[in-house]
Amino acid sequence: MTVRVPAMRDVARLAGVSHQTVSRVLNGHPHVREQTRVRVQAAIAELHYRPNRAARALVTGRSQVMGVVAQNTTLYGPASLLSAFELVAAEAGFAVSVGSVRNLDRTSIAQVVERHLAHRVAGIVVIAPVESAGEALEVLPTGIPLVTVDGDPRRPVPLVTVDQVEGARLATQHLLDAGHQTVWHVSGPADWFDSAGRIAGWRQALRAAGAEVPPLIQADWSAESGYRCGQLLARMPAVTAIFTANDHLALGVLRALHEHGRRVPDDVSVVGFDDVPEAAYFIPPLTTVRPDFDAVAAASLDLLMEQIESGSNRALRHTIAPTLITRDSVAAPPS
Repeated sequence: MTVRVPAMRDVARLAGVSHQTVSRVLNGHPHVREQTRVRVQAAIAELHYRPNRAARALVTGRSQVMGVVAQNTTLYGPASLLSAFELVAAEAGFAVSVGSVRNLDRTSIAQVVERHLAHRVAGIVVIAPVESAGEALEVLPTGIPLVTVDGDPRRPVPLVTVDQVEGARLATQHLLDAGHQTVWHVSGPADWFDSAGRIAGWRQALRAAGAEVPPLIQADWSAESGYRCGQLLARMPAVTAIFTANDHLALGVLRALHEHGRRVPDDVSVVGFDDVPEAAYFIPPLTTVRPDFDAVAAASLDLLMEQIESGSNRALRHTIAPTLITRDSVAAPPS
């Protein structure tokens, strides 16, 4: 059953005033009696009414700005998504206002969303790759043109995401096709949806091939963490193939393997994820999975525009397929 979002006429009816009076209160018009203003504000609170500032701003030409909520991070994936969205929005004639937060929690996200709405942005993108962000989206006001990027696929919200499962499956299958009996995985943090998807794709490929699924090696996204995990894996002669959840982890693993005299790809093959600009210049050049950040950004803007034009917040979603980039870090296992 669809729940109807309260409209301005509902506020006017409950407060016993005209539609125009409600509009004056919402816009801070000085010529409204204080008693009337209080009555209207009480009706707004009771109905949980939120004016569709985004659509109204777009129609009246008062805002050509899209708001973004993003974590203040230099991680390649989120930073690349933000950069790509700024470019595609600019091409469509929109400026982008970025609200950075230290942590993607309920309070921080709500505060940035309110700030964006106060500036009458046309729509909002939340780059929401962690579980705490998914929980925060549940309590945001309804009626906002809003899209989540790399968010929780289980939640009924408009979503654009890279197909993490397919990317990890491609990486793992590439190593299996090279002749490796199994593939070890150095994962990202447990609370990231990207990490969970890549774990699922890795396991899916191994099980489909009837290969043993080794214990998961948990890490964060850093080269330092990859190096520590690589120190463990390098001491295990049975390890001949490693899929890391991003390229920085792969860089740390490569360093650890080198220090232990394990040659890549002669002794151990390595595949990463993200295709950072430096990946082609690692020693050896790294085989990796390339997400299409430009396509994610374009799909996000398309979903926002559809919501703005239709006035609907249907939980549409787009999943963008990644591409395997083959270089020199994969070979057949040693005989």
